[in-house]
Amino acid sequence: MSDILAVRDVVKTFGAVHAVDGVSFSVPRGTITGLLGRNGAGKTTTIRMITGIFMPDSGSITWLGDHDGRSFRDRIGYLPEERGLYKQMKIVELLLFLAEIKGRRPADVRPAVDRWLERFELTDKREAKVEELSKGNQQKVQLIGTLLHEPDLIILDEPQSGLDPVNMVLVRNLLRELRDAGRTILLSTHMMGEAERMADEIILIHEGKVVLNGPIDEVRASFGKNTLQVEFDGDGAFLQSLPEVRKASIVNNKAELSLHEGSDPQRILESCMGRVRIRRFELASPSLEEIFIDKVGRESMAEMTQ
Repeated sequence: MSDILAVRDVVKTFGAVHAVDGVSFSVPRGTITGLLGRNGAGKTTTIRMITGIFMPDSGSITWLGDHDGRSFRDRIGYLPEERGLYKQMKIVELLLFLAEIKGRRPADVRPAVDRWLERFELTDKREAKVEELSKGNQQKVQLIGTLLHEPDLIILDEPQSGLDPVNMVLVRNLLRELRDAGRTILLSTHMMGEAERMADEIILIHEGKVVLNGPIDEVRASFGKNTLQVEFDGDGAFLQSLPEVRKASIVNNKAELSLHEGSDPQRILESCMGRVRIRRFELASPSLEEIFIDKVGRESMAEMTQ
């Protein structure tokens, strides 16, 4: 599998702040690669260097082996975290304008505009001004503008911001379809659950440095199968105080238990008998959220989820 993008030893400082400090990673063609980390970790600064908004102080960024990214940038679709829509423009006019910036003739993309508006259930709002749309619908318009010129590399910075659960599923399914059709997606997010659902590869950045990267299945497997996932009916608060449990995350009727080395899961199952009704009991690799906590600490995780 060839890499569509390679970032090597990239550094970016703003005064005394090292926003990006020697970051290196590759994005394989035809994958969804998750760029993960808490707010302020350096994700957006890295993306802005990839897209040419910022220039790195040192290091290199290559597109398909080419150091001169000017010829490739029209083949990138970039959805920034902050919306950049012209609020007084009508939706159709705005989408045609965004495609033209990327070198596509409006007459050529009009059929695609109609298809995308239908896909995102915005057909009846095609003549509405951007400022008349809800926050979620504005996000969908900006996503259409990102995809309309059929980019080879799609860079999305928190694409599900402002979306309700139904539209989050719509976007999730769309990204998988694009990946299956051969497109490459770099997905920047602090939502570990979403990354775990969608990403093939992950890059975890903390304080401007890459602390973990690789195929998500290999990353999880490298942390071993010392995590017990339990679903139950009843009060499972007692699980966190069992001697075999090193740490526990219990939400509603689901528990993710990290075990001490050498602990026997059977003893936990025996402790559950008569106290809760077990619906699922599985020894597995830790979740991405637990891996992140192990790598950068619970304080950082708490800040990310606020």
